[in-house]
Amino acid sequence: MKFLKVLLSIIVVLIVIIVVGGLFLPKTYSVNRSTVINAPDSVIYKNVADFNEFYKWNPWAKMEPTAKTTFSGTPQQPGHVYAWVGKEMGSGEMKILKVDPYKHVDVDLFFKEPFESHADTKFDIQPEGTGNKVTWTMSGENNLISKWMCVVMGGMDKMIGKDFESGLASLKEKSEKGN
Repeated sequence: MKFLKVLLSIIVVLIVIIVVGGLFLPKTYSVNRSTVINAPDSVIYKNVADFNEFYKWNPWAKMEPTAKTTFSGTPQQPGHVYAWVGKEMGSGEMKILKVDPYKHVDVDLFFKEPFESHADTKFDIQPEGTGNKVTWTMSGENNLISKWMCVVMGGMDKMIGKDFESGLASLKEKSEKGN
């Protein structure tokens, strides 16, 4: 009986630490990376806003090429959707919410599995020198689980920053080849 009381006390203390500690962890996150691409804004924009092209350079598609993907809606327009279901990547979809052709694409990123969450993803294209600077940003809100996951994994920037860098390098290569 004493063992159960001690075990119950430990569980209660852990729950209090997790809940109260979670109140002090960041409620939101934002991750962004940029690169300069020596290609016309129209080529870069197509590679970002047409999910058929996005799929070819997106770092997560390369991690699980066997994931089932579907595309719907008109490319480069609000309502265009890229959905996936995979063993490693789980399931989710990206849906274009707003565009400013050759300058900006705003996407709702909805993860369905293994954990449900939404993120606001943006691509900004701005002239820089002889090329165009592309900035990829993802921001959202942390729930209690994701707050603690960020503590354990070192934060969202550490978790996905390298994927953004890899993706932008692939976007640069694809765009500079003119396709």
